[in-house]
Amino acid sequence: MQKGLVVWGFCAAAALAASAIMEARAQQAPAAPPAPVETAAQFLPRCIEWMRRRIDDESPWRVWVLTHNDTIVGNIWLELVEKLPNPNVEREMHAYVTNFFIRPEYRNTGAGSRLLEAVLDECKRAHVDSVFLWPSDRSRPLYERYGFTAPSTMLVLEQH
Repeated sequence: MQKGLVVWGFCAAAALAASAIMEARAQQAPAAPPAPVETAAQFLPRCIEWMRRRIDDESPWRVWVLTHNDTIVGNIWLELVEKLPNPNVEREMHAYVTNFFIRPEYRNTGAGSRLLEAVLDECKRAHVDSVFLWPSDRSRPLYERYGFTAPSTMLVLEQH
């Protein structure tokens, strides 16, 4: 299935194309509770506007869109996160992966790997020291194949 898959780089056109995948995602039932608090009709305009405001040359946000035969089959977003400079050997550039979605009929075809590799290549280009994300149970094996591990040096406070 990888033959014919095309990855678009991060640009405004890709962000607009990514909005198309959001419609498919919004229509899917949630993988686990909680249930959505917005209908697709409420969510999509808000999400598309958010995307438009985030993608420009000065933005820390990046998006990649995967197509097959001119059909959008997936997308992945990346935010570059800077730390304050420090005089030590502490890392100063991180990256946050989010909204990684592949249409169900393209899963387990190499499509997800293509998008994740594009993001990891950008992280190398941007001298990112660490990449973080919140995986689903279903996506965890993909990330583990690329060397992601659970950190022992990070604390998270989830506020509800």
